[in-house]
Amino acid sequence: MTDIYRAIADPIRRKILRMVSQQECTQSDIVASFSISQPAIKKHLAILLEEQLLLERRVGKFCYYRLNTPVFQQAYLQLQSELGLVLDNKLAGLKHYLENLEEE
Repeated sequence: MTDIYRAIADPIRRKILRMVSQQECTQSDIVASFSISQPAIKKHLAILLEEQLLLERRVGKFCYYRLNTPVFQQAYLQLQSELGLVLDNKLAGLKHYLENLEEE
């Protein structure tokens, strides 16, 4: 199962996901968009591949990356659900606190 939290924890990985969601990109395209080294980008790509959020296509010596849309959508729905539960619990606690204030 995809660990969406690990994948989106870093702003560089979030930007890579935005890039590949719009079009397929080579590693060179991705490296050119950042001011960090190629090996550092490769590590970020490896994490996104491990979490199955990227698909990789090799043509000759080039690797093309694109968003694995079905996996991303599923991970997004999971994230949305988990955050919704957290917010629901916080709102229920706030409601309870405010009701107790009114009773005092």
